[in-house]
Amino acid sequence: MTNPRRRMIGTVVGTSMTKTVVVRVDRTVRHPLYGKVVHRSQKFLVHDERGCQKGDRVEIVESRPISKRKRWVVETVLAHGRRIGEPVKAPAGGEA
Repeated sequence: MTNPRRRMIGTVVGTSMTKTVVVRVDRTVRHPLYGKVVHRSQKFLVHDERGCQKGDRVEIVESRPISKRKRWVVETVLAHGRRIGEPVKAPAGGEA
C-alpha cells in the first residue's frame, strides 16, 4: 500500500520565522479555453527542522495541522541553491 500523503517539490523563498520556511511550488498548466501554457505558483508555510536556506530545492509532504496555516513539513533537501541576497563571488585567479 502506498502512502496517501501528498508530496510536492518547491523552492525556499523565505526563512524569517523560527522553524518555518515559505516554499514556492511552481507548475505549468494549459489554459482550458485558449490552450496557452501558463505558469502558476503557490506559496506554502512549511515546518522546517532541517535548517533550510533561501534558494534550496526541497520536497515537502502533507502533515497534520501544526498551526493555523502550517500543514506541510520539509521531508528532504534535494539541492542547495545559490543563496538569494548573497553577492556572487568572482572566479579564482582573476581575469586575463
